[in-house]
Amino acid sequence: MKRLPHDRRLQLLALLGGLPALLVAGSFLLRTPGSIAWKLPVIAAIALPWWLAAGALQARAIKPLQTLLNLLGALREGDFSFRARHPRKGDALGEVYLELNTLSDLLQHQRVRTLEATALLRAVMAEIDVAIFAFDEDHMLRLVNRAGETLLGQVQERILGQSAAELKLQEALLGSEERLLDLPFPGRPGRYELRRSAFRQGGRPHQLLVLSDLTRPLREEERKAWHRLIRVLGHEINNSLAPIHSLSESLVRIIGMQEEGWLEDAKQGLGIIASRSQGLQRFMEAYTRLAKLPEPRKGDVAVGPLVHKVAALESAVSVIEGPELSLRADGDQLEQVLINLLRNAVEACAETGGGATILWREAPDCVEILLEDEGSGLPTGGNLFVPFFTTKPKGSGIGLVLSRQIAEAHGGSLILENRSPKGARAILRMPL
Repeated sequence: MKRLPHDRRLQLLALLGGLPALLVAGSFLLRTPGSIAWKLPVIAAIALPWWLAAGALQARAIKPLQTLLNLLGALREGDFSFRARHPRKGDALGEVYLELNTLSDLLQHQRVRTLEATALLRAVMAEIDVAIFAFDEDHMLRLVNRAGETLLGQVQERILGQSAAELKLQEALLGSEERLLDLPFPGRPGRYELRRSAFRQGGRPHQLLVLSDLTRPLREEERKAWHRLIRVLGHEINNSLAPIHSLSESLVRIIGMQEEGWLEDAKQGLGIIASRSQGLQRFMEAYTRLAKLPEPRKGDVAVGPLVHKVAALESAVSVIEGPELSLRADGDQLEQVLINLLRNAVEACAETGGGATILWREAPDCVEILLEDEGSGLPTGGNLFVPFFTTKPKGSGIGLVLSRQIAEAHGGSLILENRSPKGARAILRMPL
């Protein structure tokens, strides 16, 4: 059975509500003496207002519903300019109108903020110097910024909708989400830093790719490294070759003249040449050692016994016991780091007559080994980890550099800092 519309049900209920009174009034009129001719018009006069009132009730109910329908339709279509008239509190219908107007204002404000945020996002994406791509679940390109267009060498109108395989980005959608990748882009092949994340749009999963070109920064760093290397090598080699060249010329002249005492002068000059040659050889061996640090062969290393073993090499070192800890490391390389740091601490204390202390402790996700001395402290400037820089008369200048390389090869770090009121502290952090 088909259900009656809401307005028809209201009208029917109104008619049914007045029907008993009409029947009672009609029955009384029919029982009263008199002709039926005048009774029927009276009954009709009673029934007409009843019928009109039911129709008015129907219209009264339909009009606000139509208003609500129009407002909801406008909200659904995204038109938030419509408002209900005469909203007021204390009235059920007025309360509904008030809530709808408030909802419309809220949605309008949210829409404005969304449009502003979208415009800002598009402006940032257009101007940012990294390539951004968005692919849907079928690996089809759905979004690209200006840097991405430049990278692919095509405008977005031509590449949107193409697959990652066609754009040579299929490899970027697989594997680790953060890594370095060599990509053969047209005219700009090179190494890129890849960052990938997932998001949803319209209920469908998408992947966002961010590619940063590392070729230019890497080349700049490579150029700086070559400049530093050439400067260091040139300084050290010139320091040896200049006296060798000068002494060689002097020896040629002395031998040619063969004056009295020439043999002793020749021996002395040859000794200096030999000494400078050995110094140059030691420098090249140290550089080779620094440049060819082997990969660590990791095993289980107990921290306490290792610290005690190294501390036993120097009598002026005290050990503060720490917890029983072990880590995965190359024991020989780690021992070499501690020996280098310990010797630095002892030599610093020899100048002031102070003492040195070594201790270890557990920190979040790592072990900290601390070497503290009561020396004169660290020199100013940032040259401590510059290869071949040293403040010691007989220092090689590679101990700290080698130690930091070993620490970083294990995923750790080495930090040097001054203590208060005097002395220095070396902090070696190694992952557990």
